[in-house]
Amino acid sequence: MTGPSETPATRARYRRVLLKISGEALMGDRGYGLDPDVVARVARDVRSVRDTGAEVCLVIGGGNIFRGISSAAAGIERATADYMGMLATVMNSLAMQSALEAVGVHTRVQSAIPMSSVCEPYIRRRAVRHMEKGRVVIFAAGTGNPFFTTDTAAALRASEMGCDLLLKGTKVDGVYDSDPVKNPAALRYERLAYLEVLSNDLQVMDASAISLARENKIPIAVFSIHTEGAFAEVVEGRGRFTLITEEV
Repeated sequence: MTGPSETPATRARYRRVLLKISGEALMGDRGYGLDPDVVARVARDVRSVRDTGAEVCLVIGGGNIFRGISSAAAGIERATADYMGMLATVMNSLAMQSALEAVGVHTRVQSAIPMSSVCEPYIRRRAVRHMEKGRVVIFAAGTGNPFFTTDTAAALRASEMGCDLLLKGTKVDGVYDSDPVKNPAALRYERLAYLEVLSNDLQVMDASAISLARENKIPIAVFSIHTEGAFAEVVEGRGRFTLITEEV
């Protein structure tokens, strides 16, 4: 894995990045499903990052369609519920692929659960080659295993792809010590260490994802996915976000 770099040919501070988006982020003001305007805006943001010279891949959650944990609590067997959630991520990934190609970005969806009629199977070397050719790759179906979240899938794929940065797009512009929507006095962090996130239970990503990113020395940037252009700003090393690294 190479480190952050800047060359005359690129404005990106990072060579290869992975963006993790929750399914809920794609709902907009709706209570369920996808908001086409939001999906199109995110697609434009991804295109602008690719245009900086960075190689881009994505992991999208499925909570806007089906959430495995809550369904397991309602009586569906946990492994079955998680597989149903994985299928929801494939639906979101196909929708994002369509939106990206509508704005001129060549995109491939690779699923951890083989379904050759609708997308490619996940093959690490093929995914790397796609990105080297300037294509955006969307990793669907999580890790392909129950009991793992899409946050963990994002950290896993970022590690496998040799990404220089893992970005978590959220509803707010960074990590706070409490919910800034409920607490206007919440403290926002500019930088955090992985261990601070874990020890203070800051709910940025699940513990497995944080630990995997730490083990592979992949910094995590948390920013607002609802702010147009914020994704490109973070990749260029500017804008408003919280950066999580080994040391503050």
